[in-house]
Amino acid sequence: MNNAEIQIQFPRPGEWGEFTLTPIYHAAGGYRPPARYTADEIPADQAPAMAAVVSALVGLGEDWQAVQVWARLTKFYVADMENPMREGEAVDLTVEAVNSQGGRRIFTARDYPEFTVASPAAVDFFKYFTKQNHE
Repeated sequence: MNNAEIQIQFPRPGEWGEFTLTPIYHAAGGYRPPARYTADEIPADQAPAMAAVVSALVGLGEDWQAVQVWARLTKFYVADMENPMREGEAVDLTVEAVNSQGGRRIFTARDYPEFTVASPAAVDFFKYFTKQNHE
């Protein structure tokens, strides 16, 4: 089971260019203290995947704006006639959002299917920041 996650905080809801990304995971030697990355510290080759996450958040519309996102790696069965048990990976987003009346709500892929991001770039992004591709 994968216990890693990435937390992304947006200090100004609706302003997607400013955020803090915090990967949370256990390293080979045990607990790993979280590192924090700002938008300026995201490697250029990872920027397109972050843009895909932001484009999924824009789907919330103007009533709700994301303030925090939790990204987790998930596995699913791929519909494949040659190998029906083949697994695929995707990044699932859970989004805490606020509205102008002060309301606060959690949204998941059940509310917005685009919160399941199955692109290889999104999976690589997750693995890059949780170091799963380096261990």
